[in-house]
Amino acid sequence: MINLYLDDYRPCPKGFALARDGEECLMMLRESEVHILSLDHELGFGQMDGTDVVKAMVHEGLFANEIYLHTSSMSGRKRMYELLYQAKPEHVILHDGAMPAELLSDIANQASQGQG
Repeated sequence: MINLYLDDYRPCPKGFALARDGEECLMMLRESEVHILSLDHELGFGQMDGTDVVKAMVHEGLFANEIYLHTSSMSGRKRMYELLYQAKPEHVILHDGAMPAELLSDIANQASQGQG
């Protein structure tokens, strides 16, 4: 099981696999069981954006156990949240914002100890 971070620019937090674009993120969701997924919205000019990624996730039933939206785009976050909220399975935990610093620290510590 992996943690997955989608962002075209920001550095990847320790303990996460990095997807730099929407296609890479979808491929990783198809091929791996994902515990925590953190999504950006703006992924570069001419590229899929976070809403496109979420639409594909919903269409294909690709859900992580827990989903965060770390984008600074308020309109993008709202669209992604609404699409995910309507379609997510009951067991999926959806957060309307970025991961808290404490969680990022815990995941990094687990990765350092070989637990993540």
